[in-house]
Formats: sequence, structure tokens, C-alpha cells
Amino acid sequence: MTDPAEQRLLRRAQVHAATRTGILDAARRVAARASAGELSLRGVAAEAGYAPAALYGYFASKDELLLALAADDLAHLSRAMRDAAAHSEGRGKLGAAAAAAVLLLRETESLAAASGALSSPAGSGDAERLFNGRLIGALKVLSDAAGNPANSREGQCDTVLVAATVAGLAMLARSGRLEALGFSQDEILARLDQRFTN
Repeated sequence: MTDPAEQRLLRRAQVHAATRTGILDAARRVAARASAGELSLRGVAAEAGYAPAALYGYFASKDELLLALAADDLAHLSRAMRDAAAHSEGRGKLGAAAAAAVLLLRETESLAAASGALSSPAGSGDAERLFNGRLIGALKVLSDAAGNPANSREGQCDTVLVAATVAGLAMLARSGRLEALGFSQDEILARLDQRFTN
């Protein structure tokens, strides 16, 4: 059994995590109404039912909030891709993972908005490290779905090419430009699977 001090610390950590999750959920609702790029800490605080100053205990800036939201979305994206690939056979694993990614990327703007929040050159803040870790996790799911272990520079490059293709496909599909170009999402995903699956 833990002592009372440990129990208080555990309870405090649980409350902090639950509040942080509530703030991210409020940010997601605000972004759904407007856009992720238009988020403000004041607007998110109002949506979450907190004073704006209270959010600074969780996120130091709008950029940190955007990165946390995008990192959360990357975790959802990785799970969806992993699940889709697990329910597919053979060469179709990459196409299934990519289709799941396109579906989620069409519905969220947080990853595109987070690109403006990333420092250049790469920073070392906690939010950015979390985002980078989740991005690497999503790339690993794509690499595994392709049967292409990214243990060489060439394999890593192929994985980044696949990820860039999926992100671009989502953008084209979301804007209606893919159909305007005369392509279907399924056609492009089948070609992607054919090109990059080992």
C-alpha cells in the first residue's frame, strides 16, 4: 500500500492529466468550428470553462497547445493505421494503413497548423519532443505496413516519401482536387501499395 504522500501525488497527476485532456478536447471543438490555425488560448479557455491564465499551467503558448493537439492526433492516426493494416492481408496492408490515414487527415487540421508551431531549427521543448516522438511512431507504422524496415537511410527515405504522399493525397481529397484531376483515392492508394510494399 502506498503512503498518503504518494497517494496525493498520484491523485494530483491524475487530475492534471484529466484537465489537460479536457483542454485538448476543448481545443479540438474550437478548431472544428473555425480552424486549428485560428486557435487562441483565450477561446480554448472559454470553451473549457477556465480562466485564460489557468491554461498556462498546462500550455505555455498557443504553439505548445497546437503541438500537443497535433501529437494527440498523431497517436490516433498511428492506432487507426495499425488497426487497418492488421485487418488486411499481404500487399494491401500499406494501402489499408494509408486509407485510414487519409480519412483522419481529411477531418483534422491540427497537423497542418502545427507546422507553423514547430521551431526552425528543431527545438527541444517538451511539446516538440512529444510531437516528434509521435511522428516517428506514425512513420514506423507506415514502414511496418509496407514490410520495409526503416533500418537504412534508403528505407527511411521511402517511409518519408510514403508519408508525404499520404499527406498530399489527404489535402487533394479534402479540397476536391483529386477528383478534379481525374483520379480516385483508391486508385492512388493501390499504386502506392504496389510501389512501396516489399
